[in-house]
Amino acid sequence: MTATYLALSGGVGGAKLASGLAAVLRPGQLTIVANVGDDFDHLGLRICPDLDSNMYALAGLNNEELGWGRQGETWQFMAALKDFGGETWFNLGDQDLAVHVERTRRLAAGESLSDVTQALSRALGITHPLQPASDEPIRTIVETEAGDLSFQHYFVRDQCAPAVLGFHFDGIDNANVSPVFAAALSDPSLAAVIICPSNPFVSVDPILRMPGLCDRLRSLDAPVLAVSPIVAGQAIKGPAAKMMAELNVPATSVAVAEYYGDLLDGFIIDVQDTGLVDQFAELPLLVTETIMKNADDRAALARSVIDFSGRLP
Repeated sequence: MTATYLALSGGVGGAKLASGLAAVLRPGQLTIVANVGDDFDHLGLRICPDLDSNMYALAGLNNEELGWGRQGETWQFMAALKDFGGETWFNLGDQDLAVHVERTRRLAAGESLSDVTQALSRALGITHPLQPASDEPIRTIVETEAGDLSFQHYFVRDQCAPAVLGFHFDGIDNANVSPVFAAALSDPSLAAVIICPSNPFVSVDPILRMPGLCDRLRSLDAPVLAVSPIVAGQAIKGPAAKMMAELNVPATSVAVAEYYGDLLDGFIIDVQDTGLVDQFAELPLLVTETIMKNADDRAALARSVIDFSGRLP
């Protein structure tokens, strides 16, 4: 029986490891499930930032220079929109716009987000299933000193400036795991669930907090692993460290592991955090290079994570 793997991913950071896993595993061995808590409607279009970050990374089309979006992008639409006085705080590239238009059209025609994502991924030549965590809408709300903000308003429009007080996820109580996600969890050949290096509060929690999912993960025969998104007290990408400081949580890989708690069977930290090893109690650890600057780094980390998962009970 061929071992299979399930990756849970947020946006840019998670997508790097997801693409590394896709590079070292054969089609049929990997399912990638992406956060949908960041999704929102903008200019009449359904925008799914984390799904798109993963899709572009898996297709080899991600914009390495910007760190988000699609390579070779142009911005004529945004320039024209500005001339008309439209909302320009959220950049939509001309090529990226085609994804949002087609997604919105298909959703309006009655297709599920899972089906739309599958169709878009196949069109870009992606061979590993990439799916939303849920077909039902989940919306991350950031509770701040300036009031409750939808995630994109907090993250992009307001540049993460307001101090964070907490989070909640509208719609999550009525959300179900997507069909491909459910099938991956039930696969008897499942060898590991890998939580990619994504923000635990706003990229991973909108997945894990779906009703019954954590209990289901704990009941698996396969181990659940996570890669720390915090290295040497800093987030490799995004506002995780800032959020942790404002929530009075130490910005360390130790605190990330403690946040996930007994869900984890193993944890991966960067070599820069070697000095923290003694603080992890009995949690099995892999200490390795986790900063992924290029395709070789992504593949190397993927191989290390897969090897580590095979050594866990």
